[in-house]
Amino acid sequence: MLRNNRKTAVKIAASVVLVGVAASVAGLGTFGSFTDSTSASQDVSTGKVDISSANGAQGFTMAANNLVPGDTVQRTIVLTRSSDTEKFGTVSLTTTATANNVLTSDATNGLQLKVEQCDAAWVQGQSNTLTCPGNAVTVIAQRAVLGSNVDLGAATNALNAAGAVSNLRATLTLPTSADNTFQGLTNKVNFTFDATQRAAESR
Repeated sequence: MLRNNRKTAVKIAASVVLVGVAASVAGLGTFGSFTDSTSASQDVSTGKVDISSANGAQGFTMAANNLVPGDTVQRTIVLTRSSDTEKFGTVSLTTTATANNVLTSDATNGLQLKVEQCDAAWVQGQSNTLTCPGNAVTVIAQRAVLGSNVDLGAATNALNAAGAVSNLRATLTLPTSADNTFQGLTNKVNFTFDATQRAAESR
């Protein structure tokens, strides 16, 4: 009896030792490690596109009445690019009419439009004419008065220059080919100037 009990005690002690060894091996995976990190932040803001003709349209509020074939109407408008805006990619002109009649719908005999730019302010002369005291360039060659998104390349260049100003003269002409169907008509031509952003850049 004593001999059997001794064998059992030895087996129990051996089992305890094996469990202790397993616990020691499992503990090898719980040690600490050194770490480090860094970060950075980037301030971001967006630019804007701002084109204005405020206080820069001369004569547009004055109606051009009693036109006959061969008459012309000259008006000036000064476009400006805000000092806190990005340079423009394009500047374009869209002209629309409030009435549907041959004054604007007849592309050949109806009103014709020409747009020019002066490197200085246009000067009001006699007979309601506007003259350029400096150098003038044609922005839009004479064409039918209505048009959509007509590119104003010279104006874009002027607005992107240091002065950020474009001095434009719009000339409306009723051709001599306009016949009696043009008598007694009224209409209104709206001028809308649109600017788009410059080309995207890597910053």
